[in-house]
Amino acid sequence: MPDTDRQAKQNLLNLTRQGLADWFADQGEKPFRARQVMQWIYQRGVDDFDAMTDLAKSLREKLGRIAVIEAPRVISDHTAADGTRKWLMQVPGGSAIETVFIPEAKRGTLCVSSQVGCSLNCTFCSTARQGYNRNLCVSEIIGQVWIANKLLSDAAGDEVFTPRVTNVVMMGMGEPLMNFDNVVAAMALMLDDLSYGLSRRRVTLSTSGVVPQIDRLREVSPVSLAVSLHAPEDDLRSQLVPINARYSIADLLDACKRYVAGHPRRRITFEYVMIHGVNDTLEHAKQLEKVLHTVPAKVNLIPFNPFPGSDFRRSSNNAVYRFRDYLLSKNLMTTIRKTRGDDIDAACGQLAGQVRDRTRRSRKVTAEV
Repeated sequence: MPDTDRQAKQNLLNLTRQGLADWFADQGEKPFRARQVMQWIYQRGVDDFDAMTDLAKSLREKLGRIAVIEAPRVISDHTAADGTRKWLMQVPGGSAIETVFIPEAKRGTLCVSSQVGCSLNCTFCSTARQGYNRNLCVSEIIGQVWIANKLLSDAAGDEVFTPRVTNVVMMGMGEPLMNFDNVVAAMALMLDDLSYGLSRRRVTLSTSGVVPQIDRLREVSPVSLAVSLHAPEDDLRSQLVPINARYSIADLLDACKRYVAGHPRRRITFEYVMIHGVNDTLEHAKQLEKVLHTVPAKVNLIPFNPFPGSDFRRSSNNAVYRFRDYLLSKNLMTTIRKTRGDDIDAACGQLAGQVRDRTRRSRKVTAEV
C-alpha cells in the first residue's frame, strides 16, 4: 500500500478509549464498537480487521478503507545472554528507537521510549549523544508495548495470544514529560481494562525533573514516578543533568512531595547512577540522605553502564555497597539495580537508536519547559 494511502487513514493505536469511541461516532457507528475493537487490538494482538469476527462484515470492510492498526516496524532483534531482549524499531522520518524487555521469574518489564533521541543532554547517557529529532506519537509509544507482547507471545508458541509484559517503565530514549500529552495518552491505554489493564503501580514514568510537568502529571495520571537524581547537590547535578540549572534539587523535591501528597503509601523512586570518582563517595551518600530525609523515597543505585565515547567509569562494587549500606543505616530504602543486557547495549543509559538530530537542544528545552 502506498505511504500516502496509509497516511490518509486513521491509525487506531493513536486513540484512547474515549478517542476511539468519538471516532466511531464520527463515522456514524455506535460508540460501543470502540470496546470491541480495543479488545481485539490489545487483548488478542490483532491488526487485521477481517479477523474481528464479532464485527459485521460491512463494518470490517469500512474499517479496512478508513483505518489502520500500525505500530513501529522492528528492524533488528537481539537477545542478551541473560535473556534481556532489545528491539530497534523504525519510525517515520528515517530514525529508529530502541525498546528493551527484561524478563524475570514473576514479571516482564518493558522499557519504552518516548522521543526519537532526547531533548536533554545528560552527560552519562548514550541517548544524549544522539541528539534530538522529535516526539513520538501515541501509536509509536503504545505500539512498542503492542509489538513486544505480540513477538513474545509468538516466541512462546502460545496458541492463544498472551500478553507477556507485566510492567512498563517510561525509561527508554527521551524525556517523557517533554512529550506530555502523547505519553499520558499512551499510559492511559496501558492502564485501561479494555487493553492491558496494568496496575498503576506497574507503570512508572521516569523524569529528569521537569517540575511543572510533574505537577500536571499528578492531576491527570496515577502512575508511579521515578526521578533521575544522580547527585545530592546542585553544582554537581547541573553538570550531570543540565536541566537542574532551570529546576533545582529543592524545587524538584518540592514537586515530588506534592506528587505523593494525600497518598501515604506512595513513594518516589530516586535513580542514582554510580560513577567512579564523581558521585560515589561516602560524603555523597551523607549529603543524599540529608536531602531525601523529608521525602517518601526509595533510592535505586545504578552502576554506570559504559558506552563508546564516554569518559566515565563504573563505581567499584565496594563503593556501591558502602553507599547502599550507609543509606540503609539511616532507614532510607535502598536497592542496587542489577545490570541487565549490557552485552547488547540494552542496559540503563545505553540506548542509542538511530537518530537524525534536527534541532538544537538549547532551543528545544527553552521552548518546551
